[in-house]
Amino acid sequence: MTIGIATDHGGIELKQQLQEYLEKQGYTIKDFGAYSYDAKDDFPDYVVPLARAVGAGEVDRGIACCGSGVGASIAANKIKNVRACLINESYSAAQGVEHDDMNMICLGGRVIGIALAQTLVDSFLGATYQGLERQLRRMGKIADLEK
Repeated sequence: MTIGIATDHGGIELKQQLQEYLEKQGYTIKDFGAYSYDAKDDFPDYVVPLARAVGAGEVDRGIACCGSGVGASIAANKIKNVRACLINESYSAAQGVEHDDMNMICLGGRVIGIALAQTLVDSFLGATYQGLERQLRRMGKIADLEK
């Protein structure tokens, strides 16, 4: 599985820790930046290219960080075929994939630590979309909004 990852300065440390963690687990990581701390950078400059790659199927799933995770989520959801959510607990990390076909998780680098982030990412990456009739119907209605 290829995972895209991106952040601005607010999540740089968390992104670096998650990238190392995932690489040790055998995931292929495509890093969309930021690559170093720059207090003047802007999350859309990194999150939007990641979201485009997720939406186009160039990576299997995406992980976006910013200070709170809110801005990353807002930016990512502007891109067609992206279903990104700010996640702070493990139930939604898995259920968002299983029921809502979430393909991008957003995390707050200033809000959660690496231990919780690892748990959330493990739940997110370990989940599979169920694709039940009611879920397909709901996701179809959301896809119609992108037209």
